[in-house]
Amino acid sequence: MNAGPAPASAAGSTFGVDVLAGVSIAGLLLPEAVAYSGIAGLPPQAGVIGLLAGLACYGLIGRSRFAVVSATSSSAAVLAAATLALAGGDGAQRLATAAMLVVLAGGSFLLAGVARLGALSNLIARPVLRGYAFGLAWVIAVKQLPHVFGVSTRHGDVARVLVELVEQFRQWQPAAIAAGAAALGLLFLCGRVRQLPGSLLVIVLGIAASGWLAGQGVALVGPVHLALAWTAPAWPESSQWLPNIELAAALMLILYAESYSAIRSFALKHGDPVRPNRDLVALGVANIVSGLFHGMPVGAGYSATSANEAAGAQSRLAGLVAAVTVLLLVLLFLRWIERIPEPVLAAIVIHAVSKSWRLAVFRPYLQWRRDRLVALAAVLAVLALGVLDGLLSAIAFSLLLLLRQLATPRISVLGRLADSHDFIDTKQHRAAREQPGMVILRPEEPLFFANAEPTLALARERIGERDGIRVVVLSLEESPDLDGTTVEALADFAAWLQTRGIALRVARLKDAVHALLLRAALPQLPPAALAYWSVEDAAKPPAAPSPAEGTVS
Repeated sequence: MNAGPAPASAAGSTFGVDVLAGVSIAGLLLPEAVAYSGIAGLPPQAGVIGLLAGLACYGLIGRSRFAVVSATSSSAAVLAAATLALAGGDGAQRLATAAMLVVLAGGSFLLAGVARLGALSNLIARPVLRGYAFGLAWVIAVKQLPHVFGVSTRHGDVARVLVELVEQFRQWQPAAIAAGAAALGLLFLCGRVRQLPGSLLVIVLGIAASGWLAGQGVALVGPVHLALAWTAPAWPESSQWLPNIELAAALMLILYAESYSAIRSFALKHGDPVRPNRDLVALGVANIVSGLFHGMPVGAGYSATSANEAAGAQSRLAGLVAAVTVLLLVLLFLRWIERIPEPVLAAIVIHAVSKSWRLAVFRPYLQWRRDRLVALAAVLAVLALGVLDGLLSAIAFSLLLLLRQLATPRISVLGRLADSHDFIDTKQHRAAREQPGMVILRPEEPLFFANAEPTLALARERIGERDGIRVVVLSLEESPDLDGTTVEALADFAAWLQTRGIALRVARLKDAVHALLLRAALPQLPPAALAYWSVEDAAKPPAAPSPAEGTVS
């Protein structure tokens, strides 16, 4: 039989493709890692160390065959805001604080993985994430403009940066502007040719012109001290633990939301399984290793993962090859990397985040007429409040809107269609007829402490609008669980019906809710009132009010 050689041949082919993919994406990842260090306010080696830690750790532990774990623009911006809040303008203190935050974020990833909280990123709604990414892209781009114009600014918020740029108009450096504009134009031009490594090309040209540019006063990257010194984090004082943990959790949350989105998108595209808890552990190890070596926070960015897939990667071997290639590039060409002009790095960052400027990402929300305010609030929050406060405010705003929607009482009156067993909303379907002597009510949101009493008050109104009601059927199919407030509100509602000689039948209870109400043993809700597994059973015409169903005899 010839079955043996085929797998070996296929494996050899896959190996070759992965090697080529890893080598090709290394040229993209290295300059971006150096550039993202500048966003975070850290030395260039922080991005390189984070890149090596992310590629190696995820390649060995992770499960996505396309994910590329490296420093990302969003996490760099969040880290910059966090270190500025905790350490101020002290460079050495910011570096130590950054390492500690990255380690704490990695520890948060590990705890979440052990606790199997793989759906953690669902706390950030997609409209929030897209609006935040859109606003963040503009924030990052604006903050790169001083490097392009060859000036320095004292403030970090967008409005003040723009004001200071205008005020320093006479100090703008023509050579820096020319270098940044040329690099940016070349990057967008190369973006039209997928196989052309634009970042690597502008880096090479920038290094070639670095001597002349430096003579014109254009700043270069400067010394890169790639010393892998394992050091323990500088833990905060006891009074500072809470703010540090909060900021590390915010960093972890944005990293995982971005990573899970990229990993899941490409897994669905190729029919691969998703193992979020294993990926949590992999990201945790990668960030802890990066933090211990004073590197950047790392996650699976969509653009890098997309580039890896486009390069033809077939397995995680491509990421490991990229790590080895980056290491060789740094060891062999470090003195050239130090000569990269800062306007060229700024252009690379602006080009990288420009992918998030597409207004088309908001079109579905406008078309569906859903979550438009959430997306807009996320954009405005990051522009007005900054990177970190904007993220937290956008998340809080989306949760408040959700709570408002769930807390708004909505209840439907159900009726039966002629010659059918179906019970549907009489307001939406005029052909549906209510049962004589009975009203069937269905809350349209899960009942919980914020909406239970208003919803049942609305139910009382619907009952009061009808004469001769002897039975009320309450369909709780939308409520998978009940809290204590809701149970008490149900008891009050049943007691209110009893005083009017009306029987209550509770239908379509979930097993957990049925067991809870039996365990509660409320006298207003005896077991007979809960024994209706369908609305059809509960809607059988009443013969007479029955004490067993919760009425007063």
